[in-house]
Amino acid sequence: MNITVDVNELNTEFIVKLKGEIDAYTAPKLRESLFPISERENVKIIIDLSEVSYMDSTGLGVFVGAFKSVRANNGEFTLVGLSERLRRLFDITGLADIIDIKSGTEGGLE
Repeated sequence: MNITVDVNELNTEFIVKLKGEIDAYTAPKLRESLFPISERENVKIIIDLSEVSYMDSTGLGVFVGAFKSVRANNGEFTLVGLSERLRRLFDITGLADIIDIKSGTEGGLE
């Protein structure tokens, strides 16, 4: 399966809507889309995972890297729309304690 990355920019806020599966095959495409944005100063990134059906540890690694880059540049990084399965993945790994995760698609998404 592939991944679709749709990036919408409004000033310093980026809404990134993902669709598909995030794994070793699709993670490079996600990384190419996220990392240039994550290196901007004071950026706010909201990532909508409501249409992500599967994610493995490679996907987690991409999000951790982007999160660290955003934080290093005084930005905000938020995940929204996680399925129960994805939420559990972030909880089990402890990432839910450091990454801002909102329920539903709140946080600027319609």
